[in-house]
Amino acid sequence: MYKKPLISLFIAACAFQVSADGLKDLENFLGNTQSGSASFTQTVTAPARSGESAPRARVSSGRFEFLRPDRFRFEYRKPFEQTIVADGTTLWLYDVDLNQVTSRNQAQALGSTPAALVAASANLNKLAEVFVIKSAADADGLSWVQATPRQRDGQIKLIRMGFAQGQLAVLDMEDSFGQRSTIRFEGFKGNAQLSAGHFSFKPPAGADVLKQ
Repeated sequence: MYKKPLISLFIAACAFQVSADGLKDLENFLGNTQSGSASFTQTVTAPARSGESAPRARVSSGRFEFLRPDRFRFEYRKPFEQTIVADGTTLWLYDVDLNQVTSRNQAQALGSTPAALVAASANLNKLAEVFVIKSAADADGLSWVQATPRQRDGQIKLIRMGFAQGQLAVLDMEDSFGQRSTIRFEGFKGNAQLSAGHFSFKPPAGADVLKQ
């Protein structure tokens, strides 16, 4: 059965390698891109098990937007509609099919996840308190950064960010169970005209609201 994307995948070390361009691109991205929007395709692959055929990848797609500091919106459109919104205080998950909304404290939910890297403040030193951040070798025409959460007891094991011409192109993460999620961004627009109000969320009328 096709399983919907898990919020834990939005909510994610090897030695220093060949190029330092990835780390430079991350610094520039944090400092010069205060907002952004892009379409995305996410591929989730479970770890292969001994004696079993390769697991089928699950693919979803939608729209992503962010505004520093700490605001973002994922709108999944295919194959299921689902919205994830961080308004700076609360993380909201709205499942359209179930007509159910889940809210969580944003700071607790996003501490060492990929979203903390993408939509965090422009302070790289502050991020370094949460992640071990290193450049990785260029590959696939992209410069790469590798981030490992300093707290080892979380769900995210490793995060890789790929940059093309200084803008975010790929977000690749692996969780503690070996599941891999790769998000590829297309049509990225840096410093898009987005306001804080765009990231507010109000549960639809009649929806069940759960607080975690």
